Amino acid sequence: MPPIDDDDDWSDEDEDALSEVETSVLLGTPDGTITAASDLADAAVSRIGGLPAFLHEPSFSSSHCAICAKPMQLLVQMWCPFENSPMDRALYVWGCPEPACQNKKHSVRAWRGLRYNDAYAAKLEKKMAKKAPPPVPKKDSAPKANPFSTAATPHPTPFGLGAQIFGSSSPVDVVAEGGGDADDSGSETDEELLTALAATTLEESQWRSAPSYPPIYLSTCSEYLPAQPKLKLPPGVQTGGGGGGSWMSEAYENSLDVDQVFERFTKRVGYEGDQCVRYELEGTPLPYASDAVLDALFPAPPAPLLPVTKAAFTVVPQTKRTYDPSSVPPCPICKSKRVFECQLMPNLINVLRSGDTSDKSKKLTDDERRALVEQELKAGKSPGMEWGTCLVFSCSKDCSLTDDGKDARQSWREEVVLIQWGV
Repeated sequence: MPPIDDDDDWSDEDEDALSEVETSVLLGTPDGTITAASDLADAAVSRIGGLPAFLHEPSFSSSHCAICAKPMQLLVQMWCPFENSPMDRALYVWGCPEPACQNKKHSVRAWRGLRYNDAYAAKLEKKMAKKAPPPVPKKDSAPKANPFSTAATPHPTPFGLGAQIFGSSSPVDVVAEGGGDADDSGSETDEELLTALAATTLEESQWRSAPSYPPIYLSTCSEYLPAQPKLKLPPGVQTGGGGGGSWMSEAYENSLDVDQVFERFTKRVGYEGDQCVRYELEGTPLPYASDAVLDALFPAPPAPLLPVTKAAFTVVPQTKRTYDPSSVPPCPICKSKRVFECQLMPNLINVLRSGDTSDKSKKLTDDERRALVEQELKAGKSPGMEWGTCLVFSCSKDCSLTDDGKDARQSWREEVVLIQWGV
């Protein structure tokens, strides 16, 4: 995340020599209206608005607002299977535009749909068998790799096939390895296997008559931020930090300044004003405002103890807020922790409302783009949805279990959405 203090001394190096830094965040942006019937019916095609395309059709009540009980409109659908998982996976988020439901919990709801993919499971088993090292006779086996750890293989691109459909210059395969073995020639590609069971139709169901916005492709790109300049240090003095720089900092000043968090949000978003979704599985959300959600996810640290004597001469260091998602309730089915997966951004409301997917901000300078984003954010929302950002937390194990804990070939589970409404 951006540094709190932006007044650091610049080095004498040429600023133009500074390169951009790629973060671990993937940005979802609008990419044109969906008109092809095959794409509208394909669960592997990520979208903004439109009607949902399911891996298996759930109860229509899933889309109902928990406050007014009316059917809600689909905000986004994302194709985002976990790496090395045999389950097809899609995430769905609905939102209620009723004025009476704004500023209330559960007016935005998120669900994940899973379905076991036999064809891909067989290929995955074959791939993992080839990669498995020879067994070592030890009393205790080594722990399994954590797919969320930073040392693991990078996460697959969410909206995976959406990026491929629109000709991403560097698409990330849903499966990073194992697709080019010689003895696999003539077989289906990883993408074909993953989507072999994904396409479906709503047929004659209640979902056909659900209220909806115009469908728009949701494309993906990496987030790039300006590299932070080096500090001007005295000769012989070196800094001790690792890679990533201050953009990766998770600390927030423990300040009563309400605008501090919002200004930091605006600056970060201003580098890509068209973003509608930020996706970073088990990453850190970008808070929108100083509110109860910020206090829960970035709790204030305890005040430092002051000495009993010579208090007037004591300098108390500024305490920092750091990310702590322990307040997010665990998965009620498998009891695993929930992790941050993605967040919906204010521009999504503009896109849903206007259907304008043109990228006008690309011609602006960085300063002009940030100013435009801040102006739009502070101008408030038109009648309808009024949230600033919606944070989605999902089961870290991506469990597919029945209510009594048994394995299920398909599942439909609601996840946690924390909403920040405004500044």
